[in-house]
Amino acid sequence: MTPPTPAGGTPSPTASPTASSVSGSRQPALPAPPYGYGDLPDLMTLMSGDEKHGPAATSTLDVLWVLYHRVLRVAPDRAEAPDRDRFLLSKGHGPMAYYAVLAAKGFVPVAWLPGWAAFDSPLGLHPDRTLVPGAEISSGSLGHGLGLAVGTALGLRAQGLLDPAVWVLVGDAEMDEGSNLEAVQFAGATGLERLHLVAVDNGSATYGWRGGLASRFEAEGWSAVTVDGRDHDALYEAFTAPHPGRPHAVVARVEPR
Repeated sequence: MTPPTPAGGTPSPTASPTASSVSGSRQPALPAPPYGYGDLPDLMTLMSGDEKHGPAATSTLDVLWVLYHRVLRVAPDRAEAPDRDRFLLSKGHGPMAYYAVLAAKGFVPVAWLPGWAAFDSPLGLHPDRTLVPGAEISSGSLGHGLGLAVGTALGLRAQGLLDPAVWVLVGDAEMDEGSNLEAVQFAGATGLERLHLVAVDNGSATYGWRGGLASRFEAEGWSAVTVDGRDHDALYEAFTAPHPGRPHAVVARVEPR
């Protein structure tokens, strides 16, 4: 497979014919670094554990790649820098795409991927911030990430750190949780301009929102836009749209689960 040229970069090299062995079983060939978007399916294939949330594992892939490749100001050697951007994965169930992107960007070793979800692996079915380099929060239980992102944005503002952006990724079904409504209301009322939310909408919400999910944020004073969650250029444009004095929400629609 010859991966496509990543935006703003050079083509990734063709996968090398190497392989690793884990627990006596032959694993798929490891692609050679540096890694591009076209390598992500191969990296995800290395994770052969028992995924309980298949749609959640794949619906976020393009959003995560565009964020880490083109938007977020964070790198493995600056993962603890005070002025880094913060990314909080609230949609922590089904984290295969997240781990693949972290590996592609050098936060975690690719060699960790085949052991994913094993008893002694740092890469669990839900990310653990004490075990996964680059993870800002431990997540999996829905309804917590947005509140934590609001608190993070407030904390940075209180410290006079006005440049770092705070990003949180949620699912559309997660927005049914009441805690998120309170966080949306508070962020809009206090004008948390450095707060950004990406809601990956795969049609799994039980109740939904009249007028679409973006209208839920607009009603509380947010800037909000809805885009194709597989279109990298549309995602980048939405992620970087100006929103002075307001938090910003991007609803990324993908194929229904």
